Amino acid sequence: MRASTKSNGRGEAPESALSPLQQRIAAQVVEAMRALAPGASLSEVSLAQQLGVSRTPVRAALAALAQRGVLKRVPGAGYRLLGSRARLAALDLDAPVSDADRVFLAIAKDRLEGALPTEVSEADLMRRYEVTRPTVLKVLARLAEVGQVERKTGHGWAFMSSISNAATRIESYRFRLLIEPASLTEPGFKLDASWLADMRARHEAMLRKAWRDSDAITLFELNAEFHEGLAAASGNRFFQMAMQQQNRLRRFVNVYWTHGPERVAVSCREHLDMLARLEAGDNEVAAALMRRHLQQASVLADPGG
Repeated sequence: MRASTKSNGRGEAPESALSPLQQRIAAQVVEAMRALAPGASLSEVSLAQQLGVSRTPVRAALAALAQRGVLKRVPGAGYRLLGSRARLAALDLDAPVSDADRVFLAIAKDRLEGALPTEVSEADLMRRYEVTRPTVLKVLARLAEVGQVERKTGHGWAFMSSISNAATRIESYRFRLLIEPASLTEPGFKLDASWLADMRARHEAMLRKAWRDSDAITLFELNAEFHEGLAAASGNRFFQMAMQQQNRLRRFVNVYWTHGPERVAVSCREHLDMLARLEAGDNEVAAALMRRHLQQASVLADPGG
């Protein structure tokens, strides 16, 4: 979150006074707010319970967000959400990279490069990445949630299969070239207006911000939501199920971004072009754009291409 050194006149800490924890909490609060409608109420107690932290950093984060004009403080009733999802997406939240995010990215890189074995113990990961057991357990829980690891019987953890070499990545793209353009021309295709507005706002926000390597996690999740959301809009559950499986397999490969900020901009603009065509009802054109988008991405996935 960009710092502001002005006092708000109410004794609340300016944004520049936020600690790294409070900055991180502010980013998490914004993520939680994206699921709410304008005018929804938020309380320190419920957010602290939801995020697993004390009320103090939540209080500072809410005050900072009120300064940014996305929340309004209501005496005796907490805060009320102002504005739209697009306004939330436009917030420039430069939260510091947590140890858990750093280790998540490092594991993705090491697995992709073959530097991390299929079976590991918590102690192995603690030594390798120089972090505490609680951090390792948090990362393993995230990996288990998305189907990337499972606990072995007795001791240790085992990584699940993923698209970890060029040949299987190309197979994945060839499969996606068959299903994703076709999903856009299904008879029952219908875009949800709020999803479309959210996607557009978040892609535009990604284009505006300066790239950091730690943004790879946010980029992957945005990319995954985009492709899965379009598959869901087809009205055909089998397209959606196939895309969900592809996203699970792609997570480790794509979360470690190696193509630089220029390719981020290209990808976001191509996504926005497809959304514009779909909103205008030009689904056949959008399908052609999707086919070209995936073909170009498949070249990047193939070192020999």
